[in-house]
Amino acid sequence: MKLFEAIVEANNRAVRGDTNAGLRVKEYADSLPIVALTCIDPRLDPLMPEVLGIPAELFIWLRNAGNIITSPLSSTMRSLALACAIKGGKEIAIIGHTDCKVRQTPVSDLVEKLRKLGVDRAKLPENLVDYFGIFASERQNVIRACDLVRSSPLIGPKIPVHGLMVDIQSGLLEWLVNGYQSLGAPQSGLHGMITGQPMLDSLISKAAEKIGNMEIHSMKIGEVAKKIEPLIAEIAKAAPPKAPPPLRPAQSNKDTQPIQQPWKSSARDPK
Repeated sequence: MKLFEAIVEANNRAVRGDTNAGLRVKEYADSLPIVALTCIDPRLDPLMPEVLGIPAELFIWLRNAGNIITSPLSSTMRSLALACAIKGGKEIAIIGHTDCKVRQTPVSDLVEKLRKLGVDRAKLPENLVDYFGIFASERQNVIRACDLVRSSPLIGPKIPVHGLMVDIQSGLLEWLVNGYQSLGAPQSGLHGMITGQPMLDSLISKAAEKIGNMEIHSMKIGEVAKKIEPLIAEIAKAAPPKAPPPLRPAQSNKDTQPIQQPWKSSARDPK
């Protein structure tokens, strides 16, 4: 059994009332620490990392409003990459939650709230939905974030990228994206074709040559993408496929990290 298989199983048992449910942390030493991206909702404070059954010192916690990732090269992606490269994160989990206030905020309300803070709407991008990554479904937001992380040139192919939902009231985990299944799988989409710095440099060089003196900075993002997508596809055809990494056996140990459930008494609406 792999790490997140054990995490979800232990969590589900604990929520159902099994007082013996817990994660045998030392058995999964090769898969720890994990890097988790969650929302900034304060109701998650008593949930993480206890809902996973992982000690705090083995939990690298990144947060933003709505656990949103807007692109494979965004600032959040850089943080995920650095958490893996510098802090030693072995697996990534994008964890959404039910009753997300970001999802419940219409764009019109967001504009009004920003206006009250002195923000000039005219100075903001035209498409605020894309810019802020506003979403209509918590589950779809997690799945999309996993797709962007998996396709990012900043994340190595040996790192599993999981997507989960946590029920803000019960603490129950739902596994939406099994990162083990996509290890070594071909990447798809515009950014998935960019698989490393040499290829990215080649793309930039070819794009500059083909597009020439166009005023790229004044073009819409979609227009630029349409022009360079054929170039990316051309480069991707020449890239050798990546084989999935070998799985390492888990270490055997009887120690168990119990699943605590502090959220049952402390989950409440954020101020």
